[in-house]
Amino acid sequence: DDLPQLRDLLQRALVDEPPFSVREGEFIREGFDPEVDRLRGILHGGKGIIAQIEAREKEKTGIRTLKIGYNKVFGYYIEVSNSFKDQVPETYIRKQTLVNGERYITQELKDLEHDILSASDRVSALEYELFTRLRQELSGHVARIQATAAAVAEADCLCSLAVVAVKNNYCCPAVDESGVIEIHQGRHPVVEAMRPDALFVPNDTYMGRTQDRVSLKHALFVPNDTHMDNRDDTVAIITGPNMAGKSTYMRQVALMVLMAQIGSFVPAKAARLGIVDRVFTRIGASDDLSAGQSTFMVEMTEVSDILHAATDKSLLILDEIGRGTSTYDGMSIARAVLEYCADKKLLGAKTLFATHYHELTALEGQIPGVKNYNIAVRARGEEIVFLRKIVPGGADRSYGIEVAKLAGLPDAVVSRARKILRQLEEESGRPAAAPAPREDQVSFAAVAESQVIDRLRRTQVDSLTPLEALQLLYELKKKLT
Repeated sequence: DDLPQLRDLLQRALVDEPPFSVREGEFIREGFDPEVDRLRGILHGGKGIIAQIEAREKEKTGIRTLKIGYNKVFGYYIEVSNSFKDQVPETYIRKQTLVNGERYITQELKDLEHDILSASDRVSALEYELFTRLRQELSGHVARIQATAAAVAEADCLCSLAVVAVKNNYCCPAVDESGVIEIHQGRHPVVEAMRPDALFVPNDTYMGRTQDRVSLKHALFVPNDTHMDNRDDTVAIITGPNMAGKSTYMRQVALMVLMAQIGSFVPAKAARLGIVDRVFTRIGASDDLSAGQSTFMVEMTEVSDILHAATDKSLLILDEIGRGTSTYDGMSIARAVLEYCADKKLLGAKTLFATHYHELTALEGQIPGVKNYNIAVRARGEEIVFLRKIVPGGADRSYGIEVAKLAGLPDAVVSRARKILRQLEEESGRPAAAPAPREDQVSFAAVAESQVIDRLRRTQVDSLTPLEALQLLYELKKKLT
């Protein structure tokens, strides 16, 4: 409904650019109301009206010296010289005698004076009265207006999603009730849009030699694959150093699920997204001082809410649960939460679980549905480069001191931290941390092989046609070479 009658009424009644306040006037369009037009004519053309009256009176009386003036005492008046006093009409009312003549007033001048002096207030009040009537008229069509507004809003939303999808190379996801989340070359829609140097580079290109020239400052946005279900891949334990991309990866999965379920395309090469009933997140540190709650208390309260409200159809994003208390307490809580999420009899919800408790990686193989993943890191002596790739397996180090160095801590602090770390490990009876791996210890070849293995593990061979099998073989061979 494009509301033709209401549109016509508004176009006739209101100017294109009305003032801020309806109390100021000047918003009723010329020609809509005769009285508004008359008062505006008086307000904006008072001198012209006086000149017209003066010319008319000269012609009517034959008094060529007649003129109309104004002062604050008498207001508007007609002045006639003494030589023409005998020609003054009886309708003129003498008001003042001068040396050289007389001053008169007429009822027409008094009415005009009143109109000119009060025109501003009268026209503003009249315009507001017309606006009130207009508003009352439109209020009777609220249902029609709201229905049209809702249709326009929906079209605008869908067009915006379409523009973003085309501009950023999104794909149309398959949305079903399978409970499977399968994403190929997924990206974070906000991160890639906000970074001026961010470019989408397919996996095959990323795995090539050109990666050697990519620095930390100008790293390209790296896509990642995701596979989750309610059977063998329910809980993903994600380990790796800070700043490597764990939170970005988890958030992009949650965002793609949300985008798909509102009808949007998603930032990936291909995606199959089983419907989830809710997305729960516990990310970041915060406290509530006004309520007397510490960061850890807030975290535990939120985790409690999640575990009580989530179902086996939910998606959980949990980032470093238990970090706000002592190591053993925190690790115990993190493990208990992870086991609860993975247990099909208790919850069994698809969960992305980022942690620095590397001991938790031992749960793969012990608890059904738990899989380990880590952020690949390339090391050169004491320098590290984050590859931003999620690969199967757990990380053995957090590279905390290396990350601190990247953040700009003074060299003296970094050097002292390394010494203290070695002392603590020796005192606790643990072997000292191995030196940073050589350049060839974490290679692109290893990352490629892990991707191939992961792809083979997820492939349903029995469902492939001969042509699809050949295409898959070609794709895997290309990754390895």
